[in-house]
Amino acid sequence: MSSRRRRFKRQLIKFARHAYKFISGTLSADREDDEQEQWIVSHRPETLECLQARSRFDRTELQILYRGFKTECPNGHLNEETFKNVFSLFFPQGDATRYAHFLFSAFDTNQSGSVTFEDFVMGLSVVLRGSVEEKLNWTFKLYDINKDGLITKEEMLDMMKAIYDLMGSCTNPRLKEDTPRQHVELFFQKMDRNQDGVVTLDEFIDCCRKDENIMKSLNIFENAV
Repeated sequence: MSSRRRRFKRQLIKFARHAYKFISGTLSADREDDEQEQWIVSHRPETLECLQARSRFDRTELQILYRGFKTECPNGHLNEETFKNVFSLFFPQGDATRYAHFLFSAFDTNQSGSVTFEDFVMGLSVVLRGSVEEKLNWTFKLYDINKDGLITKEEMLDMMKAIYDLMGSCTNPRLKEDTPRQHVELFFQKMDRNQDGVVTLDEFIDCCRKDENIMKSLNIFENAV
């Protein structure tokens, strides 16, 4: 792995750890006290048991996550601007705006323009602790920008450009302007088995499972928290 790719991977892991701390309230150690913790435990969300059953977090983790989420987002909603600001801190060498927008959209499952505690927990559960199948499904939804259940070549190109923007100087020497499109052409041709111009979930998962590099990348956050 090249030095720039290792640096990019470290930044992603760093953001994953920060995201966990962001919603667990551990960014500032002096925010917690016993009285507040007692309040959270006795006033837990009605969906706690449901979230525990659906996610990879245990009951105690969910209580801590809820406390932190309410501290950072007292109105119960994480907006895109806040998300972008946090995300961009970890990629100062590039422009994180477009990729952060797509990532936020993947967490915003009902496309309401804000992310609830439940949305964030379920997304974080998959990214950090999900199975291979769950991670591939989540990644497909990330690339499916218009959420119609299919990935077009233009959607894949938009995502590829966002990744290159995010990496910024990590791609030194600077790539040619048409490099993202060249990469997409090759990758899309491999994924689109029936050559109908779109990639389905089944095609996406099948192709990814056969790609050793993609399978390795799915474990990038395995030890993030």
